[in-house]
Formats: sequence, structure tokens, C-alpha cells
Amino acid sequence: MKFKYIFLLLVFSCSVATAQPKVADLDKYIAKAQKDWNVPGIAVAIVKDGKVVLSKGYGVKEAGGKEAVDSETLFAIASNTKAFVATAIGQLVIEGKLNWDDKVIDHLPFFELYDDYTTRHATVEDLLCHRLGLGTFSGDLMWYKANLSAEDVVKKVKYVPQAYEFRNGYGYSNLMFIAAGEVIRSASGLPWHEYVKKQIIAPLGMSRTVTSTDDLEAKDNYASPHKPDAVGNNEPIPWVNWDNMGAAGGIISSADDMAKWTIMNLNGGKTSQKTIIAKEQQNRLWTPHNNFVVSEQARAATPGRHFSGYGLGYGVSDYYGKQLVAHSGGYDGMYSYVMMVPDENLGVVVLTNSMKGIASPLCYYIINQYIKAETKDFSAEALARNNNNKSHYDDIAQRRQARVSGTKPSLSLEKYAGTYWAGMHGNVVVVKQDDKLWFYMEDNPGLTADLVHWHYDSWEIKWREPQAWFDFGTLQFKIDNNMKVTGLHFDVPNGDIFFDEVDLVNTKK
Repeated sequence: MKFKYIFLLLVFSCSVATAQPKVADLDKYIAKAQKDWNVPGIAVAIVKDGKVVLSKGYGVKEAGGKEAVDSETLFAIASNTKAFVATAIGQLVIEGKLNWDDKVIDHLPFFELYDDYTTRHATVEDLLCHRLGLGTFSGDLMWYKANLSAEDVVKKVKYVPQAYEFRNGYGYSNLMFIAAGEVIRSASGLPWHEYVKKQIIAPLGMSRTVTSTDDLEAKDNYASPHKPDAVGNNEPIPWVNWDNMGAAGGIISSADDMAKWTIMNLNGGKTSQKTIIAKEQQNRLWTPHNNFVVSEQARAATPGRHFSGYGLGYGVSDYYGKQLVAHSGGYDGMYSYVMMVPDENLGVVVLTNSMKGIASPLCYYIINQYIKAETKDFSAEALARNNNNKSHYDDIAQRRQARVSGTKPSLSLEKYAGTYWAGMHGNVVVVKQDDKLWFYMEDNPGLTADLVHWHYDSWEIKWREPQAWFDFGTLQFKIDNNMKVTGLHFDVPNGDIFFDEVDLVNTKK
């Protein structure tokens, strides 16, 4: 009787340990969340124990359209590209073509930061963990919708102001991953995207994955980006070419292909035919190199997390006593998320064609179903906290209320025309045409705008093409005591592309 009891107890324990959530239930949850969040389309992949248990599309490629998203539909994975770049550098370390502690200037002689000491001591490893003293998203205007090459962008990094002490803070820097892409070129002889295609994408059989928007038409079956408005409606916007910052966020992929990437990572960096990244190098990528505080708000939103940091191309943390490896991605009109629990051989990928925060709560919900953690409706809770970016629109409303009506410019319009310069912006040219002003940025042709008088010496910016990260903005002409225009100051409220980091100086003598 005693042995029978022990046998039954063992059987029961094993059945509990191996019990898995029903895929049909997860499928229903995802489908409901997609509708609740009013996201036009999403694609989700779930992998467990080396197998794909779900890879499926939900919704449509474009709001108002009829073409359904499927598991092969292409989405921008944006900053999830950073993990591919870190993996590529890990490969080059194994090949002996570079070392983690190599000085960046030994590979890129044109690399220059805000001071000489940091420039001379910055290492390849530093590039990948956001600790070089640059502020979060600082300097992104230099590459955004710009006609500059990646090397051109890196050469301008010296103009980005210091935000904290070298290796003594955290600032999420796309610029440093652009530089990492150029290190791959220097060490391998191939552009980063060619190296990644050859050494990672092709060996994994990621046949749908591309590294440029220029490749979309040939592949077909791709989603349209969408920008939400103040009430959450979805406006389709054009794809934007990110080639010059591709090493920081240029890969475009599908649920099926990202499942292959995730399985390889969970399998210790190997496929059945090839080792993509040696385990010792993967461990380095997944080790915290830059730690930061987990806020009380974050603890409440994701119980079970106590420590958080950034590895090399990945975010890393604990989660109910297990290692969590994850990263988000944000592109013009698309968000993505990849989350892995290596201890459970479990991974989730969520790709979306809208700038709404559905991806992270879906990942956490699915992960919790597998690890038997606290069961709660992550999607519903996040949606309740979501305010359709209300604070941003409130900020704009306050600016509009501050407008002083009935004022006139201090000078005649031709006095404002001219060329204005700043290292980060390059030349901004203000043109008087008939009785109006407009401007263009020589380095960023996608940021051309008409100017409508706002008040005093400020003009409202009317962008000539759709902008994903911002809409409203003003441009102020700075005038000295002698009534000469000395410079420009931008005020374009948004959380990603910072126009107001530096002012521009009038180049007129």
C-alpha cells in the first residue's frame, strides 16, 4: 500500500510538472487581445522544448483591408536586430577577428565621442550595453530619415552631448549599435547585413527575413505600419528606410523565421547542423553588463521580477527565480517583442503593425501559463493603464493653449531666411517663397516642412510627409539685441527623436 501511494504520488507530480497550457486557449487569448487593443494585425510564435507550438497571424495587414496576417507575413523587428549584431560579434570573437575588449578606434579610426578619454577607452563590448555616457535615444535625429551612410552617422557622434559618466549609467543608444555594425564590417570585410545574412539568417533557414525595406516588394506578404491617433484609431503610414541604422534596428522578419532564431538560442546557440554562437559567447551576451533599478511600477506590472539589466544586445532579468532574456523593438508604425526563459526552453515572439503596447503583456501572459506563475490578465491590465499616449497629447494641448494670438513677426520674412547649422543637425535651410517660409534639412530630406506663423518669432511646423513619432512642433528664431537672427530652436514634443538637444546657429556673416 505504501509503495502504491508513492507510485501514485510520483505519477501525479510528473503530470503536474509536465502539464502544458492548451494552445487553443492561448490562441483565443491572443485573438481577443488583438481586438481589444484595436491593433490591425499581429503575428505570434511560441516555441517550447525545441518545437514550434504556435506560429500564427491575427487580424489584417492594413487597417480596413481584407488581406489576413499569417505566420509568414513580414514585420519590422526593429531593435530585436541588436541581438543578431551582438551574436555576429560573438562569432567574430571565436574566429579571432576581434576581441571584446578591443578599442573601438582600433577598428574605426573615425570613431569619436564627447571627450578624448572616452574615445580612446571605449571597447567593442561597451558599444553593446548602453554605458558609454550617451543619453537614451540621444542623437537619433542624425540618422532618422537621413541621406547619410552608417559611417557618416558614426562620424557625427562626437556632437552628441555627454549625459552621464563613462560606464557609470545607462542610456539606450542606437548610435553605438550603428558603430558596432561598422566594427563588423572592419573585422569581417562584409557590411553587417551581409555578414548576418551569411552567418546567421541563411544557416537558420530564415528564408523570409530581409535587412532592408528595399527587399519587401520581392518578398511580398508584408504588413503595413500604422500610427495610432489620440483616440486609438490606426492610420496606415509608409515604410521608412532604416538602412543607415540597420545594425541597430533594420531586420524585417516573420513569426515562422523568428521561431527558428528563438529555438536556436534556446538550444545553446546550436542547430542540428551548425553552432551559430558558442555557448561561452552566448553566456556573455546574456550576462548583465549594465544594471538598473526595477521601479515599483515595474514590479507591480510584472510580479516576480527583482533585478534587471542589459547584457549585450539583450535585456536580462530574473523572473520568479528564472532567467528571463528579452528585448523590445520599435519602428515607425510597428512594435515587436521577443522573450525567452532558457530554464524552461521556452520562447515567445510577438510582431505587430501598430505602435501600441500589446506585445509585452502578451509575452508575459504566455510565459506565465507555462511556468505556472501568478495567473492574471496581463493584456487587460496593460490596456487599462494604456491612455492612448494621453500625456503626449496633453502636452501638445498645453502648448496650443500657450499660443498668443494677434502677434506679428519682429522682422520681415526675408530676414529669417538663411542657413542654420549644428553638428547634430547639419544644415537647416529656411527658404522664403512668395509670402511664406519653409525649411529643409540637408542631411534629412524626409524632414521637410512648411512654416505657418504661430506667435512672435515662432512658426508652427507642418511636415510635408507623415511622421510616426511626432506631429505638432514649432520653430523659434532667436534674435539678438540688434534685431539680427542668430539661430533656431526646435520644439517638437516626442519621446524618441529629439530636435531640441542643441540649437542651430545662423551661418550668415
